[in-house]
Amino acid sequence: MRCYGRHWQQRGGDAFTIAYARSVSHRAPLLYLAVIFNVLLVAWTFRARAPLAMLLVAPVIVVLAASRALHWLPDRVATRPVDQLRHDIVAMQRLGGWGALIFVAWSLGLYPYGDPGQRELLHFVIAVTMFAAILGMAHAPETAVRLALAFTLPWSMFVLATGHADAVAISLAQVFVTAILLTMTQVQHRDFVRLELSRQLLARRERQTAELASAHYRQATVDYLTGGRNRRAILNGLEEHLAGPDDGMRPWLALFDLDGFKHVNDTYGHAAGDHVLRTVNGRIGAMPGVSAHGRLGGDEFAILFDGAFDREAVLAAARALSAAIREPILYNGATLRLFGSIGLHRAQGASASTCLERADAALYKAKEQGDGAIVAFGEADEVALQRRITVMRQFNACALEDRLRLLYQPIFDCRENRVVSIEALARWSPDGIEWQAPGEFLAIADATGRTGELTRLVLARTLAECRPWLTGLEVSINLAARDVVREGMAETMAAIVVDAGASPSSVMLEVTERALQHDPKRATAQLLAFREQGFRIALDDFGAGWSSLSQLRDLPLDRIKLDRELVGALATDPGARAVTGMIVALAWQLGIGCSIEGVESEAQAEAARALGIHLMQGYHFGRPEPAAEALRVYAQGPAASAVGIG
Repeated sequence: MRCYGRHWQQRGGDAFTIAYARSVSHRAPLLYLAVIFNVLLVAWTFRARAPLAMLLVAPVIVVLAASRALHWLPDRVATRPVDQLRHDIVAMQRLGGWGALIFVAWSLGLYPYGDPGQRELLHFVIAVTMFAAILGMAHAPETAVRLALAFTLPWSMFVLATGHADAVAISLAQVFVTAILLTMTQVQHRDFVRLELSRQLLARRERQTAELASAHYRQATVDYLTGGRNRRAILNGLEEHLAGPDDGMRPWLALFDLDGFKHVNDTYGHAAGDHVLRTVNGRIGAMPGVSAHGRLGGDEFAILFDGAFDREAVLAAARALSAAIREPILYNGATLRLFGSIGLHRAQGASASTCLERADAALYKAKEQGDGAIVAFGEADEVALQRRITVMRQFNACALEDRLRLLYQPIFDCRENRVVSIEALARWSPDGIEWQAPGEFLAIADATGRTGELTRLVLARTLAECRPWLTGLEVSINLAARDVVREGMAETMAAIVVDAGASPSSVMLEVTERALQHDPKRATAQLLAFREQGFRIALDDFGAGWSSLSQLRDLPLDRIKLDRELVGALATDPGARAVTGMIVALAWQLGIGCSIEGVESEAQAEAARALGIHLMQGYHFGRPEPAAEALRVYAQGPAASAVGIG
């Protein structure tokens, strides 16, 4: 309903019904109190003149008014249901009009018995009661209109009928004032509706805000996939434990990582993977001794074991958990079997991240052992971790161009008896004194996200120091695993080569089998992008990893480099020679070149030549040296090269 146009109609809806009832509950009792007072005053004034029957009407009116006043007390109204309040408001409109008529009729019945003073009192009492009634029902406009009509029409008609000298003036004044009061009531009702609409809007917004806050809280603390705790919630719980007293009962933090989960996703689909995660989450929660758990992300879970466990007890609990996870998981008729590695650490330290770091170090160690191993972080692990943290901070903070140097090892062509290529080998130093090989610092570069920067720096410095456009040498650099799959890396490296004045065809990019394992499809696509830019591609350490021969067919390769472990057995192991010969023959049929590294003796070199390999690299031909020394041997020509490497 609207308060504009249909001015006196009250708004519908539960919210407005409650608002009207509350407003009336604060006004109606006072209005009925005024009626009671006026009735008693009039009855007392007319006690000597009016008949007893007329005077006995007063107690009836008082009782009715008192009962209605009690009915509308705020405390009683607050406890009633909406339907009852709606019924009360409708009844008030009807009873209010009839009550006003009864009061006016009783007053008019007393009028003939009064003297002039008593009659003036009746005029005053009726007027005051009417004004109070209309203003008291300002937030119930339909009732206010009924009250105004019930008071004004009978009283004005009666005054006009009495022949009072000022009857017309009195009636006009009463009608005019009543109209003014009703107009004020309309304005008050309009403002009341606006205020109530604003309050309802504010309430809706507060409710929406509360719902949004609740949704945000769930989103912030509940893992959407498993329904358990998420990373933030489990770490917050750990922080609460760390904030408490160190009474030797702090929980054990366990990091659990599923092995074989990627195989489930790839083979059975992501729906199967989601089912596995939910099942694993349920099994963890059902384990005795688990006080809290949650998924950190991917297939990794964090678990808080009871702090009352000692080292042996928590290891036993972890073994029980590992056994529970190994139980088959059924999905759409398929039986899925997985296991997981667990890293444990007693929650100690300044923050949850400190505990997480140590549990993660234990997990990494467990995954290296394989077969669902369980490792508890110990004192020796702390020493190794602190050293790794120190080196990582040094690596992360240093300017690589100031802490990096390159050594170059020649690649010798036995047919032409000369150096045809050199491989750049990076060395990094935290202090300029001790220099570390890539095997020591490359994992740190990967952890700090600086492998791309490292690769670009090595490429630019190799080109600047070796100048392949002048020497005619091919230069080789190694690509980190992230570089193999990083979007845009091919274009970036090609720009570096062109800016240096060289051609990408003079650069051999060496990638390892391990770098291709994480995302083979993406790695293959990126290698094709490198080939499109003109780079040449070599598969390094072939034979050291999983060594699928199908790679030689599927990957865009120019060369394979046999691993040094395979090379070491060539001179003495017929089986190694047979495998190497098969690889060389297959590579030759596919149009792929073949080289060998780690050659340390003439016997190994002779065995490699007998198998058709003519590109060799190793200490037998030359050690890694700075660019000046490496290029000096090359510049002396084939004969000098042969002497230098023999």
